[in-house]
Amino acid sequence: MNAPIDCDFLIVGGGPTGITLGLLLARGGVKTLVIDKAAEIYPLPRAAHIDHEIMRIFQELGVADKIAATCRTSERYDFLNAKGDILLRFEGMDRIGPGGWPASNMIHQPSVEAILRAAAEEQANLQLKTQWNWTAFTNEGGTVVSSIVTPQGERQIRSRFVIGADGARSPVRTAAEIEMDDLGFDEQWLVIDTLVQDFERLPKINLQICDPARPTTCVLMGSGRHRWEFMLKPDETAEQFLDDDFIAALLKPWNIDGAVTLERKAIYRFNAKVAKTWRKGPLLLAGDAAHLTPPFAGQGLCAGLRDAANLAWKLIAVFHGANEALLDTYQSEREAHVRPIIALAIMMGRTVCIADPAAAAARDKQMLAARATGSSPDGSVQSPPLGNGFLMAGAPYAGTYFPQFIAEAERLDDVLGQGAWLIAKMPPKEEVKAGLQAVALDDLRLHAFRAPLEQWLAKHGAEAVLVRPDRYIFGTGTPDVLAQSWYNR
Repeated sequence: MNAPIDCDFLIVGGGPTGITLGLLLARGGVKTLVIDKAAEIYPLPRAAHIDHEIMRIFQELGVADKIAATCRTSERYDFLNAKGDILLRFEGMDRIGPGGWPASNMIHQPSVEAILRAAAEEQANLQLKTQWNWTAFTNEGGTVVSSIVTPQGERQIRSRFVIGADGARSPVRTAAEIEMDDLGFDEQWLVIDTLVQDFERLPKINLQICDPARPTTCVLMGSGRHRWEFMLKPDETAEQFLDDDFIAALLKPWNIDGAVTLERKAIYRFNAKVAKTWRKGPLLLAGDAAHLTPPFAGQGLCAGLRDAANLAWKLIAVFHGANEALLDTYQSEREAHVRPIIALAIMMGRTVCIADPAAAAARDKQMLAARATGSSPDGSVQSPPLGNGFLMAGAPYAGTYFPQFIAEAERLDDVLGQGAWLIAKMPPKEEVKAGLQAVALDDLRLHAFRAPLEQWLAKHGAEAVLVRPDRYIFGTGTPDVLAQSWYNR
């Protein structure tokens, strides 16, 4: 007889992606263990941005307001050449996005992680163990046996699945012998994080300075911080760049003496890679273990948290008896979404990282001409649809994001709650089964939302929409057909 399992799901990596996935699973009634090799939250900033979709995920976890209180917003994201001309502009970053929160939120990652871990302590189905280092696994008749080094010695944990949310050097990915697809972007940058004493002396918007003499990033952050990034050239060394006098010279043109103090300096390699396989049997990858995104679109952490939202409801469904083949839709849906985001970040990075003056001049000429003729890709960062997966085949708008409406200071998600929704002009003729909430527009709970929902359905030519737990659209059509398709997938 097989030994009993210790947990249904073991998540390796207690960063934002791992903790968020753990919280989503625990809220779905699933016994989950998250382990992390570090003793504490890494105290210095890393990611600097999350978007409206991620804030909506945090809303589901009950922590969005706390996280929003630590964020700052920027109206624009400008790409400027050495003369200060606008090459590319993304506007409306401070407006409310489709997820019902500001489109762009500048964060201090340790503050976000602290809020998520505090929420984890309140979840009876979730355990977090620190200083637990995952080293290897075996598969014993459908149970994954993980070898883990702890402060008390080595031990084994038995689980149904292991999810590697363990970063770019993922031990889980390595143990599963999963290769990465290198997308051909590799640049070294110095990242400088500062504590701000005088915000009035700092830029109020996010900037990419496309100067061949020194490509530079300057962005807001949360919790009273600001960031600069400077690209290293081939003949420059990390040791040279980390020298305080060298850093002072890099910052001198910004005239910020006395306005900020240095908190962190670090050299990073900005890469673009995607794991060739995101699932090998009971092992799955999420976040940086599955994909690496250059930082120029601010979507690296966002991608990991979208992974968590996509994967969580499917793992919960499998826990409750759904076919494990459902988990194969995770990669097909998410990879088709994340690759265009990575491509956008690479495009932005290649725009910024030109160090040859002649090439930079040609870039400037082309991009300025495009802006003059209205053909520049200015605007806002758009979220691509999901790839093929657990979607209603052939249904209009399947795989696109369903907006969260706000009415009378209420958000739709808070009214309808967790799980999948079938929102219809009229209720379905057949009673829906467990796991799908059917709600007609005349439902009293939707009183404040009726007008925008009616407008949305009319605009999309649909009697009803079925919204998945991750708030992507399963399909549009008639309520009974949608419900039957949902059950039969």
